[in-house]
Amino acid sequence: MAKAHINPTRMELTRLKKKLTTAVRGHKLLKDKRDELMRQFLDLVRENKTLREKVEKGIAAANNNFVLARAGMEDEVLNVALMAPRQEVYLDTHTKNVMSVDIPVFEYKTKTPDEHDIYPYGFAFTSSDLDDAVKSLQDILPDMLRLAECEKACQLMASEIEKTRRRVNALEHVMIPEMQENIKYIKMKLDENERSTQIRLMKVKDMMLEQAHHYSEHDYN
Repeated sequence: MAKAHINPTRMELTRLKKKLTTAVRGHKLLKDKRDELMRQFLDLVRENKTLREKVEKGIAAANNNFVLARAGMEDEVLNVALMAPRQEVYLDTHTKNVMSVDIPVFEYKTKTPDEHDIYPYGFAFTSSDLDDAVKSLQDILPDMLRLAECEKACQLMASEIEKTRRRVNALEHVMIPEMQENIKYIKMKLDENERSTQIRLMKVKDMMLEQAHHYSEHDYN
């Protein structure tokens, strides 16, 4: 239904037509954005699922190795071996823009590039199970960081998809139909005004002709 405050003028009709054109173009762009976001979101969900399974498997393997190491070593020896970590990890974070969504990116580097620096103990008094546990945690670190990226990216993209979906629905089901209805209403009013004007002009013409005709008969008589 057209709103009562709509002013049925040609200027308002022109303004609404331009606004409708912009709304239709924006609706198409938002739909394209929503579809592309959905495609990338589904790719991330699949990657997230694969990474989570891999990380959980790696953590489970590391826990098993720690259990075996603890079973074969005295608690004091194990605690001393892990008391002072030898390697350090530095994490850098930044973002990348994907379809207007700032996705986090994690990059890490170690204090030293030597992979053997992950062992903060000598090998004489520790078991190989402890070595395997520490190594498995090192191996799973890149996947853990990528998993964190994917999960946060999925959350952010899901939120953006929902916002975009609401905007698309608002344009498609509210704003565009309302503007179309208002344009139709103004056209109808302008047509009515034009017909009324034509009728008035015809009546004025008839009155003038009738008046002129009476004057002619009067002059003749």
